[in-house]
Amino acid sequence: MFIDFEGIDGSGKTTLSNLLASRLKRLGYKVAHAREGGELQSPTARRIRELTRDARLLEMGPRAEFFLNLARDAQQLEEVIAPSLKRGEVCITDRYLYSQLALTGGGRGLKEEQLLPSCELASQGLWPDLVILVDVDPDLARLRKRLGKVQSGKVNDTDSRKGLVGAGLAVRVREAFLAQARRDPARWIILENNDQPLRVLEQRLVEAVVARLEGREQPVQRLVPAPTPPPPGVASVDDVEERFFHAVDGLEAREPQLAAWLLNGIPGLPAHQRRVAYAERLPGLVARSLTGLDDDTAWTLRDVLSASVPVDVAEGLGFVTSPRSHALRQRLYAQAPAAVLEGLKRQDSPEAWALRERGMKDGHLSAVLLGLAGVDGEESWVVREAGMQRKLYSEVARSLGGLATERADALREALIPHDRLAVLKSTTGLETPVAVGLREQLEKGALKLVLRSLTGVDTPRAWAMRERGAQLTKEALDSVDGMDSPRAWKLRASAARRWPATVVSSMKGLPLVAETRALLDRILEEQAGKMPVLRNAYAVVAQARALEQAQRPVRSLVETLGVDAGRQEA
Repeated sequence: MFIDFEGIDGSGKTTLSNLLASRLKRLGYKVAHAREGGELQSPTARRIRELTRDARLLEMGPRAEFFLNLARDAQQLEEVIAPSLKRGEVCITDRYLYSQLALTGGGRGLKEEQLLPSCELASQGLWPDLVILVDVDPDLARLRKRLGKVQSGKVNDTDSRKGLVGAGLAVRVREAFLAQARRDPARWIILENNDQPLRVLEQRLVEAVVARLEGREQPVQRLVPAPTPPPPGVASVDDVEERFFHAVDGLEAREPQLAAWLLNGIPGLPAHQRRVAYAERLPGLVARSLTGLDDDTAWTLRDVLSASVPVDVAEGLGFVTSPRSHALRQRLYAQAPAAVLEGLKRQDSPEAWALRERGMKDGHLSAVLLGLAGVDGEESWVVREAGMQRKLYSEVARSLGGLATERADALREALIPHDRLAVLKSTTGLETPVAVGLREQLEKGALKLVLRSLTGVDTPRAWAMRERGAQLTKEALDSVDGMDSPRAWKLRASAARRWPATVVSSMKGLPLVAETRALLDRILEEQAGKMPVLRNAYAVVAQARALEQAQRPVRSLVETLGVDAGRQEA
């Protein structure tokens, strides 16, 4: 029997396919997995995959990508799948030709009927007996994928070619998979992986597959274990805190790592209470979840965790620049030099330069460069020159982040032939000639990075690019983070149904005025129960409340002194 697992990146298909293989072996079946442990079993197929993922090959068109992916699947078929089936084994794959139809047809926009003859040729008439579509909300899949990178130490890995297109690609690919499943319900089983424990999914999957192996047909195409019910009523700003933490506590029982990760950057007592509860089991994720927080509880947790997970504590400092942060970075340097040095972005203080000088002496030039973003003093240019001499082009490019000077643009021009994507990232928030030129050049192949580089840019050219991009991917909304202009609100309102979680997160940093509350309430009502939306909505609300509380002592002092706003301005 030939069983194929399909789904968007981050859906859990690799995990579930390997779990199924293990369970079937224990049940006495002879099983071969063509992608055991997540790795293609054909060396030739692995080499081909490297080409299709290489982010430097931005000019590769969808047809070339399609035929390379077909070559990969054809090689897997000849070298692994067909021999296994001839031996009478159950053969499991993680992706097959259906993925190429979904990616190139649904994702890239080519016509599926034009692609099918080539797929038939590559298949040699051999198609799976059973296809398991692991279906998941794309926003949740992206969170899980990001968490996986953090846990595996690959958080700074570059995007693949698919990743550079933006998160909208996963949405389109998912829709294409679901369309394929609807057309062939006898062959496809849809297994939902949104809010169920892995052990439940595994059991349902094994039962369905064994029924097929034994010749027993199952009438149900979609396997959906019952989720934890949300609190009654309609979600709104007023009850988003209760709903978010209810969801987090339910998630903690089945995905504790994700529950801890969802607290990232969220201030307030309820979030801290859960961090304390998770700290012993998940110290690294708790430390990272403190990103940007500067309250006493956050500092206490950092002090407690610094001995066991120094790298995570350093990463979790974010852009905090208080005296406490300087002292902690000094303590952490011996155990986590790279993380400490990379965390010095935008800091031009004597304390920051003392750490950089120490890092240079210790041979950490790459990390020093990565922590120079936003720093424009003469000392920083000496370091950049050293980086150029060592051919650390990507790191030098990233060190230019936020710099809008002619000197910075001249260096960007020199770096474009070496790493144009790193140069593009360095233009975030800028509208320099180099920034404009790169965006126009790379809009088609690296739309995600182009749109994110527009963050905070308020020009007609930037708005036209956002409005085009919003039809395709959510990063158009990322680029209006914290913006309070009429055009930003118009874009949010028009994209709220297509990219709800991102529209919500783009309001972070804005006060809870009537316009903010109205859009949050609308999205919460329409997307009730979706964890990414709840998480982002509570982050917006919690940060707004924290800012209000921080301003209260100032207001009280003004009132006590009897000074009104008009007199202050005078």
